[in-house]
Amino acid sequence: MYETYYGLSDKPFRLRPDPHFFYGSKGHKRAMAYLEYGLSQGEGFIVITGEVGAGKTTLVRNLFKQIESERIVAAHVVNTHLDPEDTLRTVAGAFGLPFENLSKAAMLHGLENFLRATDAEGKRALLVVDEAQNLAPRVVEELRMLSNFQSSEKSLLQTFLLGQPEFRTTLHSAGMQQLRQRVIATYHLGPMSEDETRAYIEHRLRTVGWQDDPVFLPAAHAAIHAFAGGIPRKTNHLCDRLMLMGFLEEVHTFTEAHVEEVVRDLREEFALPEAPADPTASLVEELEAPHAYHSYGPAYMDERMIKVEKSLVAVLSILKRMVAATPAPATNEQFDND
Repeated sequence: MYETYYGLSDKPFRLRPDPHFFYGSKGHKRAMAYLEYGLSQGEGFIVITGEVGAGKTTLVRNLFKQIESERIVAAHVVNTHLDPEDTLRTVAGAFGLPFENLSKAAMLHGLENFLRATDAEGKRALLVVDEAQNLAPRVVEELRMLSNFQSSEKSLLQTFLLGQPEFRTTLHSAGMQQLRQRVIATYHLGPMSEDETRAYIEHRLRTVGWQDDPVFLPAAHAAIHAFAGGIPRKTNHLCDRLMLMGFLEEVHTFTEAHVEEVVRDLREEFALPEAPADPTASLVEELEAPHAYHSYGPAYMDERMIKVEKSLVAVLSILKRMVAATPAPATNEQFDND
């Protein structure tokens, strides 16, 4: 829609992770360096944490794009609300192995045979587990046990764990000492700075052929960063809506006011709806008020009684509609005719 209006080859601010748009901020470059270092070691666990939408999955997909498929066999697991046995099934399925109707022992045997065959071909197996904050301690332990598959010289499986900051609490809990001993590097992916957010936006625009239309004024960039806090996904969401508004209103220069207008719209859309009015509330208030019949004159009481009567009428109307909507019970004659 708006991409054609602005002469772009594609939408620059899609929410889904796409390595084609990868932008190497300072934090993302360091996280990528840790992942590449982990690959060079060929063993142990690498842990990357970051806030929701910080770009962890995009980071991994960019890594996958760089991996030589002839050298590394990689599997990516994203469903982590699992028990230990289902986790094994998910890992087996991610590597393309059979898992249905197999016992735990059979799955472990199949995984070990696969890992040894992969090693015999001169390749390495890499398991990437996304959303690691959802992993129960027993599941984390199951993943650690998979690292026990070794040849005479090296580990047969390497694992990357990516999750939200709360996964660090799991990692540092009392029962995770053996896992911590196998972690060779950890890194927390923080938000982008204001300058990086601006460079990130312009990078994504240029990737789809942006020719300075539309223009983002400096105050608009500042307002975008103030709302998104340097989180890529929130930045994408806001900029996508901003571009859509620009298309609808024929805007070619975005100002701070434009950004604030879209921010207001987004906040209204995600605000909790107000609770529906209770037609009996005013009636209850009138009946329970201790001063209602003593502190005011007859005219006031007449007005109050009229409102009470209206409330009663509203309640009776609701009850009538409820009764009318209730289906009549089936009779014996109806059952006999079926």
